[in-house]
Amino acid sequence: MPRIGLYPGTFDPITNGHIDIIKRAVRIVDKLIIGVALNVNKQPLLTLDERVECIHKALIEEFGNRNKTCDIEVIGFDNLLVDCAKKYDAQIIIRGLRQATDFDFEFQMCLMNQCLDPDIETIFLVATEQNRSIASSFVKEVALLGGNISSFVPKATYNKFKEKLSVLNK
Repeated sequence: MPRIGLYPGTFDPITNGHIDIIKRAVRIVDKLIIGVALNVNKQPLLTLDERVECIHKALIEEFGNRNKTCDIEVIGFDNLLVDCAKKYDAQIIIRGLRQATDFDFEFQMCLMNQCLDPDIETIFLVATEQNRSIASSFVKEVALLGGNISSFVPKATYNKFKEKLSVLNK
């Protein structure tokens, strides 16, 4: 049976830190589902479709036509994480940790998911040193305030943000 992992997030925007987690996750699973959460509570700047598109373009930037270690699929979802995992037959939820404060929240979510479905495991991947300070919320704030985010996000995401902000600033 293939190992299917689900890497969920809002990805508003997808950052180089997310790409790093994806590159490492594909070495663990046979198939990786990147689940883009609708999550209106986070007030995303990009629509769900725009975030999915940015991830597709970022994957092409990163992997090109090279043979990846596993299949990658990008989907949007607006239901419970464990229900999304079940729908796609994912046995593993992959979460990235940047700092100790991330662990507290992620640990509580992991425990809740275990109660909802004890057959789904959660794996935490710790961010590499160069990506520990990159948080989508900070990147978005920097962009909204006119700062340069090009070193934090894939090129296609940077271009999408420039396009989106130029429309918002008119």
